[in-house]
Amino acid sequence: DHMHIVFVRPEIPPNSGTTARLCVATATTFHLVGPLGFSLDDRYLKRAGLDYWPHVDLRVYDSWEMFLETRPGGRLLLFSARASRSYTDVRYQSTDLLVFGSETQGLSESIKNEFSKDLLTIPMLTEHVRSLNLSTATAIVLYEALRQLGQV
Repeated sequence: DHMHIVFVRPEIPPNSGTTARLCVATATTFHLVGPLGFSLDDRYLKRAGLDYWPHVDLRVYDSWEMFLETRPGGRLLLFSARASRSYTDVRYQSTDLLVFGSETQGLSESIKNEFSKDLLTIPMLTEHVRSLNLSTATAIVLYEALRQLGQV
């Protein structure tokens, strides 16, 4: 069993490239849910993932609906800067799917409403930023989950 990272409608190639590298380092499956704001051949995406791309367990879906139909089993935990429950308040499971929205829009209101009981946030200590960088947020949550599971 292993963790899963899910990006829904990502827009900025280096964030997905950086996260692909993180996924290789942690034996985590990476799911990209479209429509994507870039091509998987994008040079910035490749540069951020460097030579790790051949080792990424990557799954790509055309839409959120296709993802829901064919996704692996496991709990969906969704992350939003606007949620009230902290990511540290969860007991992670080894098959969890950690779901993050796009860099500029986050997750859609319909997704947040549908999964409101599974919506988490990373608390920020000031009001000076709207949200954390997508790849940074992903790394924070993934390593907390792996720490709880005794894998790091």
